[in-house]
Amino acid sequence: MPHEESIVEIDDLKMWFPVRTGFLQGLLSKEQRYVKAVDGVTFDIKKGEIFGLAGESGSGKTTTGRVILRLIEATGGKVRFKGKDVFTLGKREMKEFRRRAQIIYQDPYASLDPRMSIFDFVAEPLIVHKIGNEKELVVDALERAELTPPQEFFYRFPHELSGGQRQRVAIARAMILNPEFIVADEPVSMLDVSIRSSILDLMVRLRDELDISYIYITHDLATARQVCDRIGILYLGKLVEEAPMDALVDNPLHPYTQALIAAVPVPDPTVEKSKAIIKGEIPNPINLPPGCRFHPRCPYAEEICMKEEPKLIEAKKDHRAACHIVTRK
Repeated sequence: MPHEESIVEIDDLKMWFPVRTGFLQGLLSKEQRYVKAVDGVTFDIKKGEIFGLAGESGSGKTTTGRVILRLIEATGGKVRFKGKDVFTLGKREMKEFRRRAQIIYQDPYASLDPRMSIFDFVAEPLIVHKIGNEKELVVDALERAELTPPQEFFYRFPHELSGGQRQRVAIARAMILNPEFIVADEPVSMLDVSIRSSILDLMVRLRDELDISYIYITHDLATARQVCDRIGILYLGKLVEEAPMDALVDNPLHPYTQALIAAVPVPDPTVEKSKAIIKGEIPNPINLPPGCRFHPRCPYAEEICMKEEPKLIEAKKDHRAACHIVTRK
């Protein structure tokens, strides 16, 4: 179970990508335009907690994860890992942070070097950080990832493995340095439905055994409910709701969250599902609507929604929402 202290704190995080303009357009307008992929996101992750980050494609989930790990340099805001500002770390401190914070990518085949054997791939972080006893540590990492007997995988290559085995190899590599924090970027979305549950169970077991904290990035609230303790919902770079997982599923406050939950398939044909309540397409991220970014698609939008951007505030105990309608009640 999660402890009380925060291991990662994200404060007003921003990642704006400048938009390149054509020569003629540049002459007509000198104003630099941006895609605000992440725009003022604030949340924290407790030690030993799995924090979900969910939303549609283009909501800023993956960018948030990569900026937190400083794989992309942020436009603004702060990320603190165990109290230290990640964005101000020097070269030596950054190397130690890289040891303590890892990432599991969405596509296991793309994340593995096809020219490297499984042993070399899993052992590479040990070489980078000059940690000896490679064989014993690789055996231990593969066993933790449930690839047994581990010696049978040493000299195999990625193309010789199944999708589930490749993702287990990626997990073994992430775990070999005994990290305290992992960004799991849609780790099961590329896998067959039949093996997703076993990979998620593995991640939860490793959390319980090693006291690891995760950000679990997903568009699938069904898998999020299986593993997450808390979850944040992103829409066009903004966090619109954040709550304990069960509280959010049982009583979603934001209209966008309600629509996401309504879209989750229910394996019981006798259960009457609520209809999706959002309309239209996601707005162009370069020309964001004024006020609440969700108001063009919201059936409850009022005049204030079109003019004033709502703040993410506590609407119920431990349950935050950014919606004028919800927080006014």
